[in-house]
Amino acid sequence: MTVTIGKTTALVVVDVQVDFCPGGALAVREGDKVVPVLNEYIKQFAAAGAPIIFTRDWHPSNHSSFKSQGGPWPPHCVQNTSGAKFHPSLIIPPEAEIVSKADRRDEAYSFFQGTDLAETLRRRVQTLFVGGLATDYCVKETVLDSLKEGFEVYLLDDASRGVDVNPGDSEKAIKLMVAKGCKRITKEQIRHTEITAAT
Repeated sequence: MTVTIGKTTALVVVDVQVDFCPGGALAVREGDKVVPVLNEYIKQFAAAGAPIIFTRDWHPSNHSSFKSQGGPWPPHCVQNTSGAKFHPSLIIPPEAEIVSKADRRDEAYSFFQGTDLAETLRRRVQTLFVGGLATDYCVKETVLDSLKEGFEVYLLDDASRGVDVNPGDSEKAIKLMVAKGCKRITKEQIRHTEITAAT
């Protein structure tokens, strides 16, 4: 099966931020390894004229997910801090859209939570290609919400990494996403303006 990249498909790059990469406040193991792979996808989608969306955690300093507020995580991706910036090697095309999430006190793992993005995006695209950080949290929730909203969804297998707080969390997340209807692909399957889905 092939999927043609065009104006009705979009690339969603999830939370490739300094705090989620090695040396950051909530680092994903080898999280920075997704950057060169995502850059290849970004170039491909940009060349095809397909929309590219970058999501980012944009937390207030008293965000509910922080341990100081009773949450499970150390402070991370606090608004206007260096840790909240995108990885410096990540390509951000000028025409790309940036969506901030969890920018109020409540948690939001998916870029649809607390936004009207689903409705506006549905007017433009039918298919989403999702990769980034972390597979078992924000990538998973973004994929699941995208499926619920009626989009066809592809997980970028080679451009996602998980936290794996518990061993195997990422693999469980992938199995759940696939069970709900997501398909998996890798960049080797990109041929010009077509992507071949993994079986």
